[in-house]
This record gives sequence, structure tokens and C-alpha cells, in this order.
Amino acid sequence: GLAAVPIVTVVIDPSEAPDPNRWIGIGKPSDYEAGTTVLVRFVMPWSSPTDGETNRNACYVRCIEDGKFQVFAINCAHLGCPVEWFAQSRLFMCPCHGGVYYEDGSRASGPPPRGLFEYEWRIEDDRLEILAGNLPGLQEGP
Repeated sequence: GLAAVPIVTVVIDPSEAPDPNRWIGIGKPSDYEAGTTVLVRFVMPWSSPTDGETNRNACYVRCIEDGKFQVFAINCAHLGCPVEWFAQSRLFMCPCHGGVYYEDGSRASGPPPRGLFEYEWRIEDDRLEILAGNLPGLQEGP
């Protein structure tokens, strides 16, 4: 009975259902230095008391220049392992099967069929926001 509570909640109150069109803030644009890529942790835009750590996520924010960004999902486009950013070589690398991506997220080598998935982003009220509920890659093909 307790396992069904979150499902019942969504059925009773649809406003608690995940909203793929919800923007969340990941800092001010001025928090990011031009020419850098940083890992940013965030909480998904919906939650329930039973989510625990599963409601936490991360992305890489690449500040190309002031006011211009790319925001990448941390997951490799091959099988979803989390990629790591290596600032010295300016590459993202996947430890699972050797996938490598250039700093702009495009595929460099290895088994990934495409580049890294990107979140839509915008600047609103001096906040950098991503469309976090719209998970990158679910609507895109290779």
C-alpha cells in the first residue's frame, strides 16, 4: 500500500506530476568565467519525500563568452555512464567504454554515436536557467 502513495498522489493531484517545461536556476551568468567548463549540481524540478538521492542531478556548464553558454547532460551518448571533464586536455571522457568528446560536446572518438546531449538554457532575471524536466536525448535520435 505505501509503495502506491506517490502514484496515487499524482493521480489525485496532477500539479505534482513532472513538468517537462519547468525552468530551474543554476546560478547567475556572472558565476561562470568565460572559457571555462564546470560541473553544476541541481535538484530536479519536482520531488516527493521518497525520492532521496534520485532527485539530484548534475550538468556541465560551458561558458563560451559572457552571456553565451552550452549546458551538457553528464551522461555519455553511448550507454549513459557519467562523463568527466578534463580541463587540461579540454575533453570530456567516459570511463566506461572510452568515449571522448570535444569541449563543444561533439564526438571525438570511441563508441558514442553522437555528441553529448544538451539542455536548453536561457537567462531570465539575471539567472542562468535550464529546462531540466526535458531530459536531453529522449526526443533526439543519433
